[in-house]
Amino acid sequence: MHILICEDSVEGILTGIYRACEWHLEPEDTRIQIGEAGNLQLFAEYHTVEPNAETAGKVIRSIRAKLGDEVAYDLHNAMASADEEKGDAVYHTVVMAYAGKGCSVMNCLQNDYVRKVSELSRNVWCETHHLYGFLRFEELASGVLYASISPKNHILAMLAPHFADRFPLENFVIHDVKRQLYVVHPRKQDWYMIHATEEQNPDAGQQGKNMQLSEREDFIQSLFRHFVSTISIEDRKNTDLQRNLLPLRFRPFMTEFRTTKNENG
Repeated sequence: MHILICEDSVEGILTGIYRACEWHLEPEDTRIQIGEAGNLQLFAEYHTVEPNAETAGKVIRSIRAKLGDEVAYDLHNAMASADEEKGDAVYHTVVMAYAGKGCSVMNCLQNDYVRKVSELSRNVWCETHHLYGFLRFEELASGVLYASISPKNHILAMLAPHFADRFPLENFVIHDVKRQLYVVHPRKQDWYMIHATEEQNPDAGQQGKNMQLSEREDFIQSLFRHFVSTISIEDRKNTDLQRNLLPLRFRPFMTEFRTTKNENG
């Protein structure tokens, strides 16, 4: 058994797939594992794979050319998942596709690996589209729009193009507080992503609590919370339905579910 230890990233997994093919490893005796080795298996050979952007690019271009954009989309979504088994599922799905299934590989849901990729892709897609609507920007005193989120999956790079397309004239930042990642979008320019550790920024995981809002933003937030509270009808309150439509994990980052010191008295 050969176990390839790869970085938890799209680039890392694609590099692992490339190395498995380059080293002519038999798929049935090969696994791709995300992160550290963990509990070691007897009679297994471990290989640490360093991510390589050029190598990963070759793999994704080959997948798009031979399997099509739809398959590439599902595989990319699955690699953005937080699931620890995603690397192995993607690898064996790609092997199966190249072995003859081709563009129709995602229809083979009787296969455990393909079914896993399909489930992970759908989960990532759902969370991304949830945050298209649930993400809340706040205007800081500097005029920059700031939003904080804590998604289960690694979807920051999927959110960035959506908001860059809608706010091309705004300076904005989207902060993934769970992974300490930031998407930075300067007005009229392309967005980019940066990683800030706690050593570099002690407040990196604080959801922007120490950031000063503009006076206009503070006033509008108070009005919005009052509006939401006013239009609610207590007799028609359905908490189960609310949780289905708006999961609790999104609410700490949404304006309408937060209160200010003044509102608390």
